[in-house]
Amino acid sequence: MTETARPGDSPGPALRDRILRTRPEELGFVADSDFPDVYGVVVDWPLGVDVASILALRDGSASLYTTSTFGIIGGCGHESVRAAAQECVRVAAGFLERSVSVIQYPLPPSTSVNFYLLTYSGVRHCVGDLAAISSGADPTRPLFGAAQDVLTQLRLVTESRR
Repeated sequence: MTETARPGDSPGPALRDRILRTRPEELGFVADSDFPDVYGVVVDWPLGVDVASILALRDGSASLYTTSTFGIIGGCGHESVRAAAQECVRVAAGFLERSVSVIQYPLPPSTSVNFYLLTYSGVRHCVGDLAAISSGADPTRPLFGAAQDVLTQLRLVTESRR
């Protein structure tokens, strides 16, 4: 797992864009009984002037990308991260009917959370209201919670290495 911190140079947006534009077969992913529709998810939420993005993939890979100079890449070498990432992808699959197909991947406004479901037939998108998620009233709260679990596991592994 690698932390990135380069003053004035944030690789996060480019990494986020790359995963959103990568085809599943390029990653070696094909639909199967464990992950029949969704192979990954990117969850973007505003943090003041910056945006944080959690990536979770079916193989247990997980990363934190930000528009600032901090990020955490990798994580699949740790069982706790792998399990959280795979669970997040499973939760994301439950939001297919709520999502729409997209080919553009903008960051969210300060009041919203963007959920990009990576499917074998393209990227799908749904939006949650940040305040309603925080209060428990938004239906996307379980998916946001699963992404936060991924972030927690990434953070714990990173902190234990220090």
